[in-house]
Amino acid sequence: MSVREFVVLGTASQVPTRHRNHNGYLLRWDGEGILFDPGEGTQRQMLRAGVAAHDINRICVTHFHGDHSLGLAGVIQRINLDQVPHPVTAHYPASGQKFFDRLRYATAYRETVRLREEPVAEDGVLARGPSYVLEARRLSHPVESFGYRLTEPDGRRMRPELLARHGIKGPDVGRIQREGRLGEVTLEDVSEHRAGQRFAFVMDTRLCPGVTELAEGCDMLVIESTFLDADRALAEDHGHLTAGQAAAAARDAGVRHLVLTHFSQRYSDPSEFEREARAAGFEGELTVAADLSRVALPKR
Repeated sequence: MSVREFVVLGTASQVPTRHRNHNGYLLRWDGEGILFDPGEGTQRQMLRAGVAAHDINRICVTHFHGDHSLGLAGVIQRINLDQVPHPVTAHYPASGQKFFDRLRYATAYRETVRLREEPVAEDGVLARGPSYVLEARRLSHPVESFGYRLTEPDGRRMRPELLARHGIKGPDVGRIQREGRLGEVTLEDVSEHRAGQRFAFVMDTRLCPGVTELAEGCDMLVIESTFLDADRALAEDHGHLTAGQAAAAARDAGVRHLVLTHFSQRYSDPSEFEREARAAGFEGELTVAADLSRVALPKR
């Protein structure tokens, strides 16, 4: 059975708090795991959330500020210590290669796993597989930053009433799905178009074209909302979003499920982020992320 869920390992921005670890997020997409922005403490949060090193197939770093990348050293060494049996691919801004190198080889350890480095230098497709296409878009932050988007290929949804009308049942259902035809009956005769799922991960940024492109039509958008709207000038100065700005972007992009995260330590009441997101007109499903929570992707 395919599993698609978003596991929150940490939700703090620059300074962790008693209740918020530094950033860290794992997207489970069928049999693959994509780790986003492993900040300090990610390895311990993985243990608490029931995430193993074996679950990681890709690591996607948006930028090289410490709260998004200092956990890389521990995670990479844990992948090797546990002798993960598959290659792991790492994506990160190419301009930060020296930081990645320092974190990868921060201390001595025995390399047992093939870690493929695939730095990101420009907008575009990073990987294609049977269940998703991974893309990157440039964001607007004081250091180079990229957001990531997964798009599942469109497919077909079987219609039971149409299958029954054509007398197709049992093993023949799978056969027509695989082969596209059963006698005179085509797959189009017994199914309907199903748009693929879309997921986007947007961290430290001001509003910019990259935010709009990543969010467009997403089933789930995970996006930073470091500040509340009263501190919008501070957000702009530091290259961040407010809860209202993030929600308005999600509203305009037609996002189905909005996940807000990356909160400044100055705020202690999570309900304020939800209130401002709703005030901005976002009417879809809304989650104000909490450490160690799990959020299922909306079904298509």
